[in-house]
Amino acid sequence: MRYQGREVEVEGRVRLVMESALTARDRVGVQDFVLLENYNSEAAFIENLRRRFRENLIYTYIGSVLVSVNPYKELEIYSKQQMERYRGVSFYEISPHIYALSDNTYRAMKTERKDQCILISGESGAGKTEASKKILLYFAVTCPTTEHAAALGDRLLQSNPVLEAFGNAKTLRNDNSSRFGKYMDIQFDFRGAPVGAHILNYLLEKSRVVHQNHGERNFHIFYQLLDGGDDELLKSLELERNPHSYRYLVKGNCPKVSSISDKNNWKVVMKALSVIGFATEEVQKLLKIIASVLHLGNVLFGEGEEEETYITTETQLSTLATLLGVDGSALREALTHRKLTARGEEMISPLSFEQAVSARDALAKAVYGRTFTWLVEKINQSLALKNELYHSSKGSSVIGLLDIYGFEVLQHNSFEQFCINFCNEKLQQLFIELTLRSEQEEYETEGIAWETVKYFDNKIICDLIEEKHKGIISILDEECLRPGEACDVSFLEKLEDSLGCHPHFITHKLANGKTRRVMSREEFRLLHYAGEVNYNVSGFLDKNNDSLNRNLKEVMCQSDNQILSYCFRREEVIDQKRPEMAASQFKHSLTKLMEILMSKEPSYVRCIKPNDAKQPGRFDEVLVRHQVKYLGLMENLRVRRAGFAYRRRFEAFLQRYKPLCPETWPNWQGRLVDGVSALVNHLGYKEEEYKLGRSKIFIRFPKTLFTTEDALEAKKPEIAVTMQKSWRGYRERSKYQRIRHAVIVIQSGWRGMKARRRAKQRREAAALIRRVIKGFIYRHEEYCPENEYFLDHVRCSFLKNLSKNLPKSVLDKSWPKSPPSLVEASEHLQRLHMRNMVVKYCRRIQTEWKKQMMQKVTASELFKNQKEIYPQSVGRLFLDSRLEREQISLKVLQTLGSEKVQYGVSVIKYDRRGFKPRPRQLLLTNTFALLVDRTKIKQKIDYASLRGISVSSLSDGILVLHVPSEDNKQKSDAVLHCSHVIELVTKISMLARKTNCVDVRPGSIRFAVARNKEGIIDFVRGSELKVGKGKRGHLLVAAPRIAIT
Repeated sequence: MRYQGREVEVEGRVRLVMESALTARDRVGVQDFVLLENYNSEAAFIENLRRRFRENLIYTYIGSVLVSVNPYKELEIYSKQQMERYRGVSFYEISPHIYALSDNTYRAMKTERKDQCILISGESGAGKTEASKKILLYFAVTCPTTEHAAALGDRLLQSNPVLEAFGNAKTLRNDNSSRFGKYMDIQFDFRGAPVGAHILNYLLEKSRVVHQNHGERNFHIFYQLLDGGDDELLKSLELERNPHSYRYLVKGNCPKVSSISDKNNWKVVMKALSVIGFATEEVQKLLKIIASVLHLGNVLFGEGEEEETYITTETQLSTLATLLGVDGSALREALTHRKLTARGEEMISPLSFEQAVSARDALAKAVYGRTFTWLVEKINQSLALKNELYHSSKGSSVIGLLDIYGFEVLQHNSFEQFCINFCNEKLQQLFIELTLRSEQEEYETEGIAWETVKYFDNKIICDLIEEKHKGIISILDEECLRPGEACDVSFLEKLEDSLGCHPHFITHKLANGKTRRVMSREEFRLLHYAGEVNYNVSGFLDKNNDSLNRNLKEVMCQSDNQILSYCFRREEVIDQKRPEMAASQFKHSLTKLMEILMSKEPSYVRCIKPNDAKQPGRFDEVLVRHQVKYLGLMENLRVRRAGFAYRRRFEAFLQRYKPLCPETWPNWQGRLVDGVSALVNHLGYKEEEYKLGRSKIFIRFPKTLFTTEDALEAKKPEIAVTMQKSWRGYRERSKYQRIRHAVIVIQSGWRGMKARRRAKQRREAAALIRRVIKGFIYRHEEYCPENEYFLDHVRCSFLKNLSKNLPKSVLDKSWPKSPPSLVEASEHLQRLHMRNMVVKYCRRIQTEWKKQMMQKVTASELFKNQKEIYPQSVGRLFLDSRLEREQISLKVLQTLGSEKVQYGVSVIKYDRRGFKPRPRQLLLTNTFALLVDRTKIKQKIDYASLRGISVSSLSDGILVLHVPSEDNKQKSDAVLHCSHVIELVTKISMLARKTNCVDVRPGSIRFAVARNKEGIIDFVRGSELKVGKGKRGHLLVAAPRIAIT
């Protein structure tokens, strides 16, 4: 592993800088016991612990071993910010912490690709379970995150409250004591992300289900169910909230604990089960089993006159059978009778009162114990490595986490304490062996002379317990299997016969007079590494047998509860082979566990309980000294200090302390060992204070290191000034060089870009010229690849020019000349543009102007280029009427009724005979025209009967309205003269919708005078306008020529 460009190592594994905390050692003690000056003094060791404990510094190192003192209070040192602070940082760079050990283990696993394990040990109440939870939390938060890893981390964390609820209980020494051992393997992929996990459980204290010492409780889950379950759930399970109602919960007389909120913990457990993946139906079945254990404890027995045993609580039995999913009568029979097999024949034997009680309790322990095993298996299924996600686990590594019960010395120690303490002996043996071996290997590798350290080798105790044929476990198994009346006392006697001479084994019979006074006749004493423990043999055989009557197994196999049917398999009933004894099972499990741990690189957390009262801030020196002794911490420290207290690779030592020697500062160019040698000679190290190995320097006394570190602290201000000066110069030079380099890069880049752009433009221009010339040559050919660019360019140019020079008015008839290929398109565009301009113009004009325009357009169609007077009318607006309303007779208006006058004008009517002029008013409505003489209507001409309108082509105002002469209602054609003849004719033709009936004649106009009789109007040129009767009896109209301007 490299750190800031250099590789550093500790205890055969990678380690980083630890010297930074030496300056604070006077206030809070040393953070590594290896640096303790008086390392042989147990008082100095404990005083250092006390000093740090007082400052809430609960973690201290012994080399790579972490010592943790339970503070019994919440400390603000476990936040996510703290995790980030320790993430990727060297083990010794900042203050000791459980996160530092976790991170160091994780990085060692990731970089060295070697499996790791963390062994957490200490007595009950020392904080082992909390330490394991903090380690899991650190991995869950800091490891690389994927969707699978995040889900796995959640399930991993949520497994803790579930296992604590079912496997932890309140004891005299710990309110949340683990009553089972747990080893967890967490599997990581090549990126360091967690991909799977597996939990192994050891020796659940099943006897706690049926019996608790005074001041202790049963497992948490029972109290959580009663306190946290809702009324409907309890009713379905037929439970009461009062724990005193259940015999299995009142043995310890401690149903309530102030430090535990069972109600809140119930919610946490239910949520955790959901996160892990338990189905609702599975949870219901699990709770039925928990409730059945409580009901089973309330099943009572009576004894008849003939000493037969019977059940006195039939209602309780019925409820129990329902919850277990078994037949009630079969269960009753199994609880009061025993099935025996002799020479292939089955016999039913009634149980005595004591045997029935024992069978009931055995069933309760078996149901709970096997359910706990099923629970762990179910959690393992949720944590298992998913094959579909990871097809191969070759690139994966494992970190194991061992949280196992601590050494226990109670007032009454039984089979469970014997197994627990045996486990701790094995772990202590592993700890000493691995620690001593790694230390030895390092000295041998570096060529340093090894000073043998005396320590207590507890192999003799382990052999006393587990040796084949001679150990306590073997003797216990033999006694359980011995035919005849084997009992706990006979077992004790056999121990005395076989192990009486062993120095670590004592019984009442073998003890001296002083010891006999404190030992009972049913006890034996083992001199453990942690101290003397008296074990009472009462119940040893029964607990080791861990037997359940065959007929009870048969009943449980019939359960319709899938969990129980899984736990009690039919194969177990069929198999006649005697199951392995509990102690042997545990011994084999421990052997496998030791193999697992030996295959991994271990890290250690040694937990210490500061007081028995579980009070924060209280440090019981006697209790702590006892734990320091049995945990072997002093031996571990002496092993670390036997040769040398401090060791560091040459490059790391030289890098840190080179400022203290002029020869090595600022840089050493020679061999590393020569540089270190020059440095220690300058510092005045004596020969006995240090040794140079092959790649490391070893310093014997912490005082030597402290002196060196103090010298470095004093030198730091001078170094800081030099570094600041050098850094500022380097920074400015680097800045100048970066700017200069950037300028050159920008210049060369810009010049290159300009040159490339210019060359590209020239290439494109040449190609374009060639295409244009070629297109010009082929311009008269059909559209083809040779002329397509030219023609497209011509068309595009024409369209662009056209868009800029379009006519702005409908009167503007100009239009840009089009190329030959666009003649037809140009004409079409011209028409469209003209139409578009007209549409836009029409949309802009107002209604009255639109009406005016329509009339002008009609007049243009009728008279343009046909009547001389027309040009004069173009510039004059047509009026809605030439008569004011007051000029029209009221009588005429009344005669019209609903008809409205649309136009009125004064005209001169010429008689059909004699052509006498008479002034009249011509009124136009929507359906007819009226000739009015003051108040009298002279002639009414329906538009429907109007045959036509005739006018001359000269400048006169004569018009003739032609009507059918056969119509008696009409008075033949009307000859009229109007000064506004263009306006009048336009109005009449539009109102009558007969614009096509207007006739402009150049010479004369014929008109009907009467039926079959015509009159003629002759038009001639004159100097002025004259209308009169001619020589031939025609109406003669002389009209002057009008000059056109």
